[in-house]
Amino acid sequence: MPLTENILDHEIIGTAYKKGRRAGRKEGREEGREEGREEGREEGREEGVQQGELTILRRQIEKRFGVIPAWLEQRLENYSTSELVEISVRILDAQSPEDLVK
Repeated sequence: MPLTENILDHEIIGTAYKKGRRAGRKEGREEGREEGREEGREEGREEGVQQGELTILRRQIEKRFGVIPAWLEQRLENYSTSELVEISVRILDAQSPEDLVK
């Protein structure tokens, strides 16, 4: 003979199961929010470091060569932090702005 009762309707088992599912969803949402916040902080830090490197490099270029050409400014905006660091070292030997991006 088949069972016709739903276990979720049981006052002890069903209540505990439903309560556990609600708690699990809440914990999952909270964990997801925290992961999102941490990712946002990390992206913000990386962007801040990149902007700092770019600011220093601009000062170095202006000191060495004068006004930064528009074409170079545009290219600098698209470089990663590590590329900007490489260029800031290259500026020591560069004879012209063109030498920076070879």
